[in-house]
Parts: sequence; C-alpha cells; structure tokens
Amino acid sequence: MTESPEQQRPAVLRKRLRTAPAQLRTALTRLPHWWPLPVCVLLGTASGLSYGLLASPQYEATSYAMAVAEEEAVPGAALGYAQSYGRLVTSDATLSYAQGAAGEPVRALRSQVRSETSPDSPMISVTGTSDRPGKAADIANAVIEAVIVSSGHVSKDTGVKLIKFTHAMKPDQPVSPSVPLGTAVGAAAGGLLGGLVLLVRPRRAGWSVSAQVPGPTAAEDQATTTTTTDDRELVR
Repeated sequence: MTESPEQQRPAVLRKRLRTAPAQLRTALTRLPHWWPLPVCVLLGTASGLSYGLLASPQYEATSYAMAVAEEEAVPGAALGYAQSYGRLVTSDATLSYAQGAAGEPVRALRSQVRSETSPDSPMISVTGTSDRPGKAADIANAVIEAVIVSSGHVSKDTGVKLIKFTHAMKPDQPVSPSVPLGTAVGAAAGGLLGGLVLLVRPRRAGWSVSAQVPGPTAAEDQATTTTTTDDRELVR
C-alpha cells in the first residue's frame, strides 16, 4: 500500500535533519580558509554601528578646587592634602553630602563621578558624567562643594583649606563615540578578532607546507652524464 504525501512528510523531515550536519560540514570545508576574517569584520561593523545608533550620548563636566596652606602650615602641606582630598571625592561621606544638590542617589553617583589630582600642583578636578549635559555639570559642582565643605571642618587642624578654582559649565558636545567612530572601532576589533581566529584555528587535513625545488636543467643532465662516463673510463 502506497503512503500518502502527508504520511511521507515526517520521514522526509527526519532524513533531512540527519543529513543536515554532514551537509553543513561539507559546505564549510568548501569555503576558503580565510572566511572567518570577513565574517568577524562584518559582525564588528554591525556591532559598532548598533552601539552608535542605540546608545545614549554621555556628557562630562569638570570643576576644579585648589588646596591653599595657611601661614603656619608646613611647606608642601597643600600638595599632600590635595592628594588626600582627591581620594575622598568618591567616598560615601562625600557622595552622601552631595546627593541632594546633585539630584542623584549615592549608588548612581559612584559611577558618575571621577576625580584626578596632580603630583606637581595642589589641584583637584572632579568630573561628572551623565546623559544630560546640565546634569553632568550639576553633579561636578555638587561633589566639589561637598569636598570643600568637608575640608573646611578640619582646616584649623590641618592648616590647609580648599577653595573653588573653576565652576563646571554645561558641556556642548558628548564625549561618547559618534556613529562613524563607533563603526570604525567595531570593524577594527572584528578584523583583529578574525586575524586571531586564523592564527589559532587548526589547519585542515591535507594542508602541507613544502618547498618547490627546481629540477636539473638539460645542460646539468648532460654534464652529469659526461662526468659519470669519464669516471667509468678512468676506473677501467
């Protein structure tokens, strides 16, 4: 009894599923050995383009404070205390004091505030980061004010006080990479990854590296034959 097309369809599907891995392996072996490179470049380009289009732009604003030593302070004390206050910028006490003016909780401020100090000058820079330019400036100003207030509480004991040097201004342009730059970085990263894949992947069976040695020319063959004949005559 002949099976109907509906009854034959599951058997055909099972057969195709069994032969699919073998067909995939056969198709991969027919590809050139350098195929991972263009694939990785294409994936990297798509990733960089997607990041540039979908990621929200980030803005940075920076404010500065300077450590000033009193007359009775030890020379060089301002530089040392500037380094110490720079480490306290991202402390929980400073961020807790600044969260009201910054409009952000302490947990968010930890990832939005960065401080830097100079080994040559008693200067502290506080940088605020946000997806809104005005918010970035508010964060930087709020945190630098918190550090200045904290230093004022102990200025009589340390002989050093902090004063605001510059006020953070609203940035005009984002610091996050643009769409062309993100695409170029993604393509470069994909190309690097593809090159590494080509270096570490195992070679296919049958690949060999052999040097092509040229065979003797007709003149060399004739010279070799003549030399062999002369040697035989000498032996006789």
